[in-house]
Amino acid sequence: MKVVVVGGVAGGASAAARLRRLDENAEIIILERGEYISFANCGLPYYIGEVIKKRDNLVVQSPDDMKKRFNLDVRVLNEVKNIDIEKKQIDIYDIKNKKNYRESYDKLILSPGAVPIKPPIKGFDTPNVFTLRDIPDTLAIKNFVDERNPKSAVVVGAGFIGMELVENLHRREIAITIVELAEQVLAPLDSEMASLIHQHLKEKKVEFYLNDAVKEVEYREEFSLVKLGSGREIKTDMVLIGIGVRPEATLAKGTGLEIGKRGGIKVDRTLKTSNPNIYAVGDAIEVIDYINGNPTLIPLAGPANKQGRIAANNICSIPEKYEGTQGTSILKVFDMTVAATGNNEKLLKRLNIPYEKSFTHSSSHAGYYPEALPLSVKLIFSPDNGKILGAQIVGYDGVDKRIDIISIAIRAGMTVYDLEKLELAYAPPYSSAKDPVNMAGYVAS
Repeated sequence: MKVVVVGGVAGGASAAARLRRLDENAEIIILERGEYISFANCGLPYYIGEVIKKRDNLVVQSPDDMKKRFNLDVRVLNEVKNIDIEKKQIDIYDIKNKKNYRESYDKLILSPGAVPIKPPIKGFDTPNVFTLRDIPDTLAIKNFVDERNPKSAVVVGAGFIGMELVENLHRREIAITIVELAEQVLAPLDSEMASLIHQHLKEKKVEFYLNDAVKEVEYREEFSLVKLGSGREIKTDMVLIGIGVRPEATLAKGTGLEIGKRGGIKVDRTLKTSNPNIYAVGDAIEVIDYINGNPTLIPLAGPANKQGRIAANNICSIPEKYEGTQGTSILKVFDMTVAATGNNEKLLKRLNIPYEKSFTHSSSHAGYYPEALPLSVKLIFSPDNGKILGAQIVGYDGVDKRIDIISIAIRAGMTVYDLEKLELAYAPPYSSAKDPVNMAGYVAS
């Protein structure tokens, strides 16, 4: 069996590694148009902020490492230009050697990822405007900061990437201004939870303008002038675009594979595309929302890794279905931590799905033990049976373990009544006798 994997990083690399573990004799080729086959995408902002000191630490597996460890044919700087589904062949351009060639396949896995959204706004193509998606982007930003020593930056977009850039540029002693089209930062949160982050940003002297948009960036030799729809003008040394990403589905679309309503490659539960010999994984695909059953786009590393493994299993005749993504995510925002899982109130309202909600404000551990810090939990659940539909947590400590507990509860089909009964580890430095998760269950019940 010959399997060609198009694209590395989370989905493609995990698929290739799993294939090798399942089939020692298979011919496995990874084609990656970039220079890096497997890198820590989520760690990129922290290298800019010098939390991660060495660039090499961002590289999870080098091409040589993957070749030696898994006996794979890894080809970086090789871009797939076309797929001939009838002949089961692909046209490839070798960027380094500047030549075209063809490769056959029995099964093909597409893992092209996603690309940053960069609206056609005047001035977004000027030298001090950046996006962040891969290591070359990271180096461009870090080199600019190191060499030019900017004093101010405008971050356009207050999603996960934007907020991580805010914190890490702030660490470099750069004054930050956020411009966000929505009425709040961090779309996975509902407004009352986002307001806690708004307050924290003010404490950190971060300016932000909500319900506003960049209309133009006027580049000048010593600075740029960012012009907003509201008429406000911001003088800044650099601009970073963190609006979000869109699926890289160009190759799939050109091949005639079915594309979903949200713009991602359409796959079934086995991660097979509309062609029986082609699978797709990662940020490029449309997945099923685990809570509401609708197609959605959730570009996260965890699901991409799982999808790579499942696609490999199915190729090797080990039947497995991908049950959907619930979007469990977590983010550090200065001293606070934000986490969410499942659907938020805004989405449920838009889909006309009945829900009820509860709020609890607990301490991260026993109140009498030093350094107990506030922890706010929003729980969203069905009014019919108490089934948990989503949760959001904002706090300073212990957010990660609480969101993971609720995430597992959702997968297990548990209700708010079950949260009351959970027996969770307790000692004063770590929790309370009634953990914040238990308390959320009590209040919701």
